[in-house]
Amino acid sequence: MAALNERQEKIAQGLADADKAAKELDVAQAKIEEQVREAKEEASRILEQARKQAAQTVEDAQAKARAEGEKLIEQAKADIDQEVNAAREALRGQVSALAVTGASKILGKAVDAQAHAELIDQLAKEL
Repeated sequence: MAALNERQEKIAQGLADADKAAKELDVAQAKIEEQVREAKEEASRILEQARKQAAQTVEDAQAKARAEGEKLIEQAKADIDQEVNAAREALRGQVSALAVTGASKILGKAVDAQAHAELIDQLAKEL
């Protein structure tokens, strides 16, 4: 009878151990599922942060390119203005020379460009 009781206790202990192991397995699986869920959430946060950072990088690059483009346009406008002014000055000088030559021919005598510089400058400015 003692052997039967001992056997019964061993079976009961085995069942209790199996039940305990099943519960521990359930707890471990729940922990794993929670860790997987947290990992997925973290991955989603990282991806979203990377998307935002990429969008910001693109936006910054576009803004920098626009600013650089505007700078180049302004520099080109300034260069054009300088060239136009230089061309005007060159043209004024040519017109002054032509005016002196024309006046000399009309008057039939030489016109002293230095003596009449003020008049010639005024004529050039009007042109």
